[in-house]
Amino acid sequence: MSIAEEIREREQKSHKRQYAKHLRKRMTEAEDVLWNALRGRRFHGLKFRRQVAIGPFIADFCCKEKRLILEVDGSVHATRQGYDRERDAYLSDRGYRVIRVSNADVLKNVSVLLAERLPSP
Repeated sequence: MSIAEEIREREQKSHKRQYAKHLRKRMTEAEDVLWNALRGRRFHGLKFRRQVAIGPFIADFCCKEKRLILEVDGSVHATRQGYDRERDAYLSDRGYRVIRVSNADVLKNVSVLLAERLPSP
């Protein structure tokens, strides 16, 4: 890899980290509710991180230990299903299981959602 390529790669990673930080500060209401249920190992003692850069994508919530990603989908995802499929395939190819949940389901009852949709450790 040339020096120019290394610099470009570092800049891209830095930009992605800054964008992830921006997303953490501006979570949706549903993301905030889900984060409060997951943070601090509150869900089965698993460590989740929020807005995690994985390759060219940023996952909403990720448990690296279980290779599990939770994506909270709002209404915009109805218009970008092709993008979401490509993204899920990329993450799946890297060993992650992607579980998509709707904003409405999170806000309705996050405890029931977690019990029904997430595997027990």
